[in-house]
Amino acid sequence: MIKANKPFLILLLSVVLSNVTLAAEQLYRDLSGVMPELAKAGSYNVGVKTQSIVNSKAFDHNNFNGTYQRKLTIELWYPAKESKTIATYQAVTRSHKTFTIKGNALRNANPIDEGSFPFVVISHGYTGDRTLLFYLAEHLASHGYIVAAIDHTDSTTKEIDVTNAPMKGFASTLIHRSRDQQFVLDYFRKTKSPISAITNFNKATVIGYSMGGYGAINTVGGCYEVKPANLMAIGVKQELANTLAPLFSSCSAGRETVDPSWKAMVAFAPWGQEHNLHSADSLANLKVPSLYISGEQDDISGFEHGVKKLFEQTGSDSNFLLVYENARHNIAPHPAPRIAYQNDTDLGHYYEPSWSTEKLNRINQHFVLAFLNCNLKQQQCEYLPTRIEGTQQKLANGKYSKAWIGFPERWLTGVKFYKK
Repeated sequence: MIKANKPFLILLLSVVLSNVTLAAEQLYRDLSGVMPELAKAGSYNVGVKTQSIVNSKAFDHNNFNGTYQRKLTIELWYPAKESKTIATYQAVTRSHKTFTIKGNALRNANPIDEGSFPFVVISHGYTGDRTLLFYLAEHLASHGYIVAAIDHTDSTTKEIDVTNAPMKGFASTLIHRSRDQQFVLDYFRKTKSPISAITNFNKATVIGYSMGGYGAINTVGGCYEVKPANLMAIGVKQELANTLAPLFSSCSAGRETVDPSWKAMVAFAPWGQEHNLHSADSLANLKVPSLYISGEQDDISGFEHGVKKLFEQTGSDSNFLLVYENARHNIAPHPAPRIAYQNDTDLGHYYEPSWSTEKLNRINQHFVLAFLNCNLKQQQCEYLPTRIEGTQQKLANGKYSKAWIGFPERWLTGVKFYKK
């Protein structure tokens, strides 16, 4: 009888378990036959690169005086030439369990030689990371957009211990979210590269989720109204809060005026207005076309006194609100990886009780593309509904009312679309 080598078996088992944990998961099924029309991939191959950049003049949130060097990691998607290496994306759950997911993009593929594609910045929530909306970034790039998603330093899931120190990066987040968004536009606009050469930076969009939405509203011309009580709620002492509140109450990503390159904004479940942190006067003066997307039961950003109020206060002539009935806050992330199902803390970052995350993602792809194409490319505006209710009604003759343009018959319920 051959004796088992115990140390060898332990090593082998650890390798096997590690591979099971880190094996790239496919989070999406092929639903091309029943997806909304504009949720289908576009005609371009999509390349993706990871890039580190540094803002050498970032506002110093540690002493609120002067600047410091702020490092950011960017995931960059773009129309690309053929390549063989399919991208995977590695991230961590809120309890810092590592997972890897499969993408459709081509890792480090060369960009195509010609084009003039609008620029999109994607900004995650608190906490999150640059891959949280990878499905949307890949989708937009396949339809002719350059997309840069940010890892917001001090605010990523990897950096924050949500159990023992959940607010550690919150002050930095309040200061830097919009400033990071603006810096990414500035950086790539000034940088000469094959990707920048095919980018139209005069047609820029910011897409923000939760805290990313908090920043996006400010970036396109909004102003914060942070009060001492808001800072005291995150642990700042009263005397210091009185001094610092004006520093948190910036406009237009810390600029004197809004950058005119911003031509559209998409805000998924934007945070802040339940606490009246966005100036109502500045919202009324917003000119940039805006698409708000919210769950009707959002218990983080709020709906009636949160996202819906933002929509109603926004003055843009092209202003829309997409509402998921019975959805809470997690309307934007990709589906939960397998490992997230091990505990509520991790699953709660992705899971929606009444909705399939995959279906939410497909609807997001459809409407964000329709909105951006309409406002940046002056095409497909007909895909933005003119009827509030997405649910088709059965008529007396046994037939159904018309589906929203681009949606399969009887496919959609529980979605509303408002235009102010």
